[in-house]
Amino acid sequence: MSSTERLQRYLSDESGSCGDAEVAQRLAELEELDAAAGGPDLEADVSVLSALANETRYKIVRILHIADGELCVCEFSPLLDVSDSAISHALSQLTDAGLLTRRKDGKWRKYRTTARANALLVALDGSRK
Repeated sequence: MSSTERLQRYLSDESGSCGDAEVAQRLAELEELDAAAGGPDLEADVSVLSALANETRYKIVRILHIADGELCVCEFSPLLDVSDSAISHALSQLTDAGLLTRRKDGKWRKYRTTARANALLVALDGSRK
């Protein structure tokens, strides 16, 4: 059964009857939804969500959010049960995704959450309550 036939069957079940015009109209409405959902920000949004979809990376963002300021890369080692290399890789991924900013301070790198990261964490916190 094709997707169009399945849609026609669904529309018929919902409204009692369904012709080609109704299917075409509904397909047009669905295509508008698809275009809006897959707009220019889709790839960037998926990248952000992918960056957070790892316990170490999520915890780094959460720690920085709670700290409400900068932390040096060296301050994560005592907090995370992963190698320094894994921490550096995670920080790089989070920075590339636009969730952290990085600045060099002498020989140290300091990180801070972006407004986007803070907004995502506030939204997650709010959805739990």
